[in-house]
Amino acid sequence: MRIRAAILMGGHSSEHEISLKTGGMVLKNLDRRKFDALPVKIGKDGSWPITLEELKEKCDVAFIAMHGEYGEDGQIQSLLETFGIPYTGSGPIASALAMDKQKTAVLLANNGLLVPESLTAIPNDIHLEFAVAENFKNFPIVIKPANLGSSVGISIVKEKARFQPALQKAFQYSESVLIQRYIKGREITCGTLEINGASIPLMPTEIIPRTSDFFDYYAKYNANGSAEITPPNLPEEIIKNIRFTALKAHKILGCSGMSRTDMIMSKNGKLHILELNTIPGMTETSLLPQQAKKMGIEFPQLLEIIIQSAFIKNKT
Repeated sequence: MRIRAAILMGGHSSEHEISLKTGGMVLKNLDRRKFDALPVKIGKDGSWPITLEELKEKCDVAFIAMHGEYGEDGQIQSLLETFGIPYTGSGPIASALAMDKQKTAVLLANNGLLVPESLTAIPNDIHLEFAVAENFKNFPIVIKPANLGSSVGISIVKEKARFQPALQKAFQYSESVLIQRYIKGREITCGTLEINGASIPLMPTEIIPRTSDFFDYYAKYNANGSAEITPPNLPEEIIKNIRFTALKAHKILGCSGMSRTDMIMSKNGKLHILELNTIPGMTETSLLPQQAKKMGIEFPQLLEIIIQSAFIKNKT
């Protein structure tokens, strides 16, 4: 008997289109011998094509392919739990924590992991420039929305004249903004996948952007935007440390199903965690499927593992 999987995609976040791509790839690669797929496209206005009561009747599990606000911040997870619908990925608390980059940074630092120095900005803070000067002394700094993914709204600010424009850009997407010390180094990302209840760190990837100074929106979602090397050309001990760090971060936040930890490796080899993604992208250029493939897990099998983890989580 096939499992009925509803693929939830879209939503009213700025990552609506990326979510549709993720949902489309899930639909394309789901093993139809094992699963019946029900696409559920949520509108940009937040409207659903089906009621939650109908969804519960028509599916056994919801595959959340939604990124950003509403899909990745614990809201949809709480809603599905209210209706007793098993779903993929992390629960409401871990999702909300990972979505808030400042809270994530504090929690990780309190548990012994390195994160960039940072402060949070709110609109119309007349003391902000003074606080930035006191905390960071010199440029460059990184300015990003405090609760958004896909590198939307991020800027590397190399001089004071670019500070306010970058700040206003980030505030277009979020009510609070994270300002971080820029750490020069190699961009590394590593996924964690739960297989039969055990959390397994995948093979990490080094990202070398071709079109910008960092792994921005264009580099993430265009085939020629970056070079992605899985595994990186690094000593085995460093690879082990990257995987250990990703696994530890996954557990500290209480993630389940899957996650992806983005980090910078500085010249001295230290790993600084930038953020965790509880719903990594599943497009044709996405990193988690690449990493799983390097460990012998093809896309249809990856989706099956993610769905099975939803049932395991629902039992515990």
